[in-house]
Order: sequence, then C-alpha cells, then structure tokens
Amino acid sequence: MPDGAVLRGLAKLDRRLLWRLPAKGKEVYLTFDDGPEPDVTPQLLDLLAAHGAKATFFCIGEKARRHPDLIARMAGEGHGIGHHTWDHADAWRTSATAYFRSVLRGAAEVGGPLFRPPYGHLACGHAALLAKRFQVVMWDVMGGDFRPGRSAEACARHVLRSIRPGSIIVLHDNPKSAACVQGALPLILGGLSQKGFRAGALTPQVMNRPRR
Repeated sequence: MPDGAVLRGLAKLDRRLLWRLPAKGKEVYLTFDDGPEPDVTPQLLDLLAAHGAKATFFCIGEKARRHPDLIARMAGEGHGIGHHTWDHADAWRTSATAYFRSVLRGAAEVGGPLFRPPYGHLACGHAALLAKRFQVVMWDVMGGDFRPGRSAEACARHVLRSIRPGSIIVLHDNPKSAACVQGALPLILGGLSQKGFRAGALTPQVMNRPRR
C-alpha cells in the first residue's frame, strides 16, 4: 500500500480522491476494510459501542451478501457503510472490464456512494471514471494491522502518533488482521479519548463539508 510520502503527493495531484476531511474540532474517522467477518466485525462493533465511537466499514460485496445481519447492525448503530468491490479486485492486476464489473457489483450489493479501492490501487483513468458515480475515499493514516508480526501496541501507537483533525484511519476487519486489530482498537479508542479526539462516521453531512 502507498506510504505516507506517496499519499501526500497523490493528495495534491488528484482532488477527486478523499484523503482527509476538515473537522469541526478534534474529529477523526476510523474506517475498516474487507469485512464483514462474523469472527471479527461483531467484536469491533462491541468495542465501538462501549466507547461511544462511530466508524465507517468498507465492505466486500460477496461478504455483505453472506452476512446481511452484520450490515444491518452497522447501519442500525449509526456507522457509515461503503463498498470495496465485489471480490477485493486489485486494479493493478485485473483487466479494466473485470475491475469495473467488480466495483459495480459490489456497489449494487452494499449500496451508498462511498467507495474505497482495495490496496488503494487505481490504474490510469480510474479515478476520473469512479468519481462520476462514487466518492472515492482513501486515507492519511494506515494502521498496518495486516502486517505479519505487527503488535496491537505498535499499531495503536502509530495511529495515535499520526492523527490530526480530519484524519481518515484505515484498519481491517478480516481474519489476517483479527488478532492485531482486536487488540489495537481499544488502545486507539482510549488514546483518542485521552487526546480529546472524537471518532465519527463518514456521513452525508460530514462528506458535504467544504474541502480545504
């Protein structure tokens, strides 16, 4: 996935991609990719509820179809929901036709205007086409919970050191990241509270704020 320097450069080059939001006060946006997973997502939802925090889940279409109860719970508890293709298609390794078929099928299953490309990968011309139908949401803070050997403490420490008002933070609710993210999330939520930050969802009201 792109590192911080690359992300900052891309943010300046292409304003069609959302990397960070202006915030009212100290507000940040937790996001989770690759779910829903019945062995991971419910625990994360429980933790968010216990801390009074909201997040946005970028869901894979075929998993959303298999677990509609989790999609309903996310919506019922006030979290944002976006789509993440049907089958986690990688734009750098998939033909344009197959990629956009996966995007549209995922959008039809999950619904809503928010889209995040798997791995943050977009091929030439993709941003322009996607922006006609969706808000493409990227990030400015990557927790790295998917990295082999990444500890929960290291993940949380990196997130808390990197955030600023309006930051969009990426974590994952998939089996590969489960141990790390389930340990890191309470540390992140506790640290946000200590720093005076609030974790919000990417809602239409938030998305319509003027961009800086």
